[in-house]
Amino acid sequence: MSTQKLRLGLMGFGHIGRQLYHLATQSDDIDIVAIADIGKPEILHYLLASDSIEGIENTLRGNYLVNSKFETRMLQTDRPQEVPWDIFNVDAVIDATGKFESRADMEAHLGNGAPRVLISTLPIDHIDRLIIAGVNDASARAEDRMISVGSATTAALALMLKVISDKFQVQCASVTSVHAYTSDQPLQDYAGKDFRRSRSAAENVIPNALASPQWVEKVLPQFAGKLSGHSLNVPVQKGSLLDLNLVFANEGISVEQINDTMRAAKNNYAGIIDVVEDPVVSSDVIGNRHSVVFDAPGTIKAGKRIIKTLSWYESLGHAARMLDVVRHYAAIDASGDEKCA
Repeated sequence: MSTQKLRLGLMGFGHIGRQLYHLATQSDDIDIVAIADIGKPEILHYLLASDSIEGIENTLRGNYLVNSKFETRMLQTDRPQEVPWDIFNVDAVIDATGKFESRADMEAHLGNGAPRVLISTLPIDHIDRLIIAGVNDASARAEDRMISVGSATTAALALMLKVISDKFQVQCASVTSVHAYTSDQPLQDYAGKDFRRSRSAAENVIPNALASPQWVEKVLPQFAGKLSGHSLNVPVQKGSLLDLNLVFANEGISVEQINDTMRAAKNNYAGIIDVVEDPVVSSDVIGNRHSVVFDAPGTIKAGKRIIKTLSWYESLGHAARMLDVVRHYAAIDASGDEKCA
């Protein structure tokens, strides 16, 4: 692979976008060369400086964010079709707005000079590829131009199911995502499109639909028709929990067998899967860059064939995997091969 640094553009400089920026400042292979966001550059810089994520110091000089590794042009817009990516000679664009999830939105980025665009959410229609780092990286192709990296919940669920089903026969599973509230939820009761999501996120546990199971079935087709789930948005700002109930085809699988399987996965999926043996809570995983933090003390058995597992995750791990996927495609391009397994 070339030693030349990757030139990355960002659309959206909210929570995920700033995490991507901080991670890039800690790397030696990625420059963020342009950021498009509706916010004023001085306010975006203020929010970046107030983040608790460790990163190198940066300053705002006119319309540029500057640090000791790279300079970033700030563009005040919130429409993909208005961003001139070709001017910045980007290798890829990450749309981290959480708003532009359609094929048409991604084509707008491509039409303005982005060679490849990745969205930080699940898509709403057909695109080239859904890649979950550590699960289906080998399916990536050089010709892929519109890619979703899923969601933090989707990645955590897919990784858990892949690791466990690689060793045991899972008949079916149900999942509950106990999720920190998100920026599209109101902090005060406010009429929106959905009844429950119109209620205050800061005051309520809010049941919500969960799209992750249907997308995991596409990535892991052996689970087609075998997954169900829902989400509970809870009044915490960061740190989420995956409550996964597994029904096994055979009896006799123990809690310790499941825990040992995940302990082995910590080594096999280094940097992606972690295991904690202590009684942690949600705030303990804030700042963790793994996609899954498996909670070994939380594993329990119910009946002969059902085991419940708990796993933690947060958005920084999702941001880190986005950059991993960008690197993966760059390696494919550099190799000249059809795919890079």
